[in-house]
This record gives sequence, structure tokens and C-alpha cells, in this order.
Amino acid sequence: MAGIESRALFRTVVPPIVLPVFLSAADSTVVATALPAIGASLGHVELLSWVIVANLIASTIAAPAYGRLGDLFGRRRLMLVSLAVFQGAALLCAASTSIWMLLGARALQGLGGGGLMTLAQALIGEHVPARQRGEYQGYLAACIMGGSGFGPVAGGLLTQAFGWHSVFLAYIPIGLAGMAMVARLPRDEPGSGPVSIDGVGMLLLAAAVVPLLIAVSRLQELDVSTLPLTLAITALTGLMIWLLFAQQRRVSNPLLALGLLRDPSFWRADAMAFCSGASLTAMVTFLPIYFELVLGASPGEAGLLLLPLTVSVSGGSVLTGWLISRTGRTAIFPACALVVTAISLIALALWAPVMGSWWLAATLAIGGLCQGSAMLTAQVTVQIVTHPRQLGAAAGSTQLSRALGSALGTALAGAMLFGGLAVQDADAVGWFAELLRHGPDALTALGPARQTMLAGEIERAFGAVFLLVACFSCGIVAAAATMPVRRAER
Repeated sequence: MAGIESRALFRTVVPPIVLPVFLSAADSTVVATALPAIGASLGHVELLSWVIVANLIASTIAAPAYGRLGDLFGRRRLMLVSLAVFQGAALLCAASTSIWMLLGARALQGLGGGGLMTLAQALIGEHVPARQRGEYQGYLAACIMGGSGFGPVAGGLLTQAFGWHSVFLAYIPIGLAGMAMVARLPRDEPGSGPVSIDGVGMLLLAAAVVPLLIAVSRLQELDVSTLPLTLAITALTGLMIWLLFAQQRRVSNPLLALGLLRDPSFWRADAMAFCSGASLTAMVTFLPIYFELVLGASPGEAGLLLLPLTVSVSGGSVLTGWLISRTGRTAIFPACALVVTAISLIALALWAPVMGSWWLAATLAIGGLCQGSAMLTAQVTVQIVTHPRQLGAAAGSTQLSRALGSALGTALAGAMLFGGLAVQDADAVGWFAELLRHGPDALTALGPARQTMLAGEIERAFGAVFLLVACFSCGIVAAAATMPVRRAER
């Protein structure tokens, strides 16, 4: 009887979330391998990281809203809306003729995609008992493994064969199939609470996040004359954050789950999600550029080189979910595993340029396998400490933290990369841009000694990026090691 109930639960929960989660996971990795080609086609290479960041900003704003709306109107309905917006924006991305049009379309795509993972997480929390959630989060991680593993290879091969526009067109058939599966769910029962959307909260959140990321991205210029403007933008960010929190305390149905954040386990789980998003998105955004410029890989080869990281991260999530279901323990896994991840990143910072392909792949795989325990543990923890009526808000808070970390981490990594180049050599940023646009042929005008020097400067700048990501891993260790809730009850 238990086996029948288990199979019925699996059929109810897992099939509707497979393709939406697949799309969400593939989105950043499939686009990351196309970034060099996008830069060569549309120019403005200093804005390439914003192709990822613009999407993440919108997703950051949308994620908690989808959680609230799912609690009120039903998650099936909201998932269909999310998928429809996501696909419409993908068509606009494919039709983009300038970097600014692409950034706008990517932001719209984030407004749609912000609900995919949030609603899937809430669906698991709604239907699955606490002790089994680790196992079902493992199923979710398997979907993520498929998406994140498929993304870099597909993005590289599509870009190489048909151009970067085809990357966005590939979303359409998958999204339509996902909508068909979600539509087969039973119709939602509307929530009984008051219908109110915290629009002011969404605007204030955007007003806080956007200037924060602009201030971070300006760090790459390292120009004393721009310091007053950067400080003014930073002050504006602080003001918007203060206004956001003040407004959230006044409204009856706030966008942010401030009440839940009073629980020390909840905010530590959100901190883990923030650091996990920051480290993973920074890596999948800049590693393809590293592979192509430093190692001389083609877009297709860059996708294959990224595969050990993306697959092992999701494999680590599956393994952690299985361990949580079998042992009931939660925080112990990221507290130990992320130490290994930090060590692997330090090794990349010191020795990546002299590593062979096999050693590089092995280092990425080991670090990724351990990294996979972070986000899953954060998701299980917030579901343990949250009342069932607030599961949507809790899932939205976790996804908000992850998206905000992803956006800020990518912006910081971009500032570290370009700022590191500028510190070493005033001309290095310009030559780096030429390499992105035209490949190694761009350096034919330079002598061998200058080419060697420039290669060393680029390697050291990427080394600083790897060290930054290692710091995020240490943040996960600190949050997990001090987590009060350390077990999932039956």
C-alpha cells in the first residue's frame, strides 16, 4: 500500500515540474556559452555579463511575487503564466538586433522565469512529507542536472552551427511541451485569503537591486573621477533598501517574508541560497569566456569543458537529497562539502593555466559535486521551519536570495575581471574586448613578448575571479555550520 501511495505521489508531483525546472536550470548555462558570439555580433563586450544579470534582476523581483500569487491563485495557473511570458521573451531575444534590445528581452524573460523554480519548490513542499522532501528535492536536482548539463553543450553547439539566435529559439518547443504537462494538473482551488499584490514592494525592490548592481559594475572602471557618482549610487541603494524594509513592515501582505527571517535557521538557509547562486552563476558565466580566450576552445568545446561542473553540481544535489532522506541530517553535508569546493577553487586560481584538460575537468567536477549540497539543503531547511500556508512565500524567499546572489555574484565577478585587468595594464581591457570580438587573430599586431604578457594578465584576472567564488563557498560553510535546525523529522 505504501508503495502504491509513493508511486501516486511521484506521479502527482514530479512530471509537471520536470520541464519548467529544466528550462530554469538551462537558462543561464545555455546562454553563457553564447556570450562570446553575442559580444562579437552586437559589441559592447563590457556589458556581456549583463545578458545574465538583467535576467537575474527581473527574476529576483519576480520570484517572491510568484510565491505570493501561487498561494492566492494556485500554482498550476501561475506556472502556465510564467511559461508563457518566458517563451514570448525568448522570441524577442532571438530577434534582438542590439545589445540594448537583448538586455530588455532578457529582463522580460526573467520576469517569466522567476516563477518556474519558485512554484516547483512550493509544489514539493505542499504535497510531500517533511522526511521525504530530501528525496523529492533530489528528483528536482536530477531535472536541474539535465538542464544545466544540457545547457552548455547545446548552447555551444547551436551557436557554432546556427549562430547565437538559435539558442533562444530552442526554448520554444521545450516550453510548449512543459505547458502541456502543467495543464494536465487538477485545476487550482483559489486561496481563501485577501487578494493583494505588493506592487510598491516590487518597485522598491527593483529600485534597490538595480543601483546596487550598477555600483558594483562601475568598480571595473577604477577611475577616481567616477568615485563621487559611484558613492552617490551606493547611497541611493542604501536609501531604497531602508524604504523597502520600512514599507514591508507596514503592509498586511508583504512581498518579503520578514516574519520568517526572524527564524535563525530560515535566514541562514537564505544566506546559503544567496552564496550558492553567487558562486554558481559567476562560474557558468565566466568559465566559457576563460575556456575560449585562455585555453583557445571553440564554443562547442567550451560547452563540453563546462559539463563536468554543471553535471557534478546537480549530481551532488541528488546525492545530498538521498542522504537527507536516509539519515534525516541536513546542515552537516554543506558544512563539510563546501570546504572541499573552496579548496578546489583556490587550486584553480593558482594552477588553472598549467592544468591539462583532464585535471581541469576533475577539479571542476570535485568542487561541483560538493557545491551541489548547498542549495538543496537550504530548500529543505526552509520547508522544515515554515508553516504549510506560507510555503509559497518561503520558496519565494529562497529563490529571491538565490537570484539576488546570482546577480550580485556575477556583477562582482565582472568587476573583479575587468578591474583586475585595468589594475595590471591600462590597455588590457581594450585588448580583452578585441579578443572577444575577433579571437586570437586580434593580437597579430602585437609582438610575441607583448602577447605573452597580455596572456599572463588575463590569467591572473581570472584567478581573482576564482578566489572571489571561493569566498562565497566559505560563506556557505559558515551558515551551514551554525544552522540551528540540523535534522528533517519524519
